[in-house]
Amino acid sequence: MKRIDIFYGGEHYSVGGRRLDDLRQEIETGLTSGLHWLEVNDGEGMMRAAYLLLTPGVPCAIVPVPGDDSAETSEAVWLPDGPPAER
Repeated sequence: MKRIDIFYGGEHYSVGGRRLDDLRQEIETGLTSGLHWLEVNDGEGMMRAAYLLLTPGVPCAIVPVPGDDSAETSEAVWLPDGPPAER
C-alpha cells in the first residue's frame, strides 16, 4: 500500500508505512477511551506531523491508496451492515 489518505474536518491528511487494519484498530481502540490523538502527515512531500483529535461523532474517512506493489489489495466486497467480506 502506498499510503492511507485521511479526510477529517474537511481537510486531507495521509499516513504512510502503516497497514489499513492496524490504523483502523488504533482508531477504534482510541475511541473506546472517548478520544484519541492520531499522528498524520499534513501536506505533500516531506513529512510534517499533525495530530488529529478524534472523538466519537466526528466524521473521519480513511482511504487506502494502493501502490505498484499492491500485495495488500484484496478482493473485498463492502456489505451494507459493516466492514468488507473477503470474496
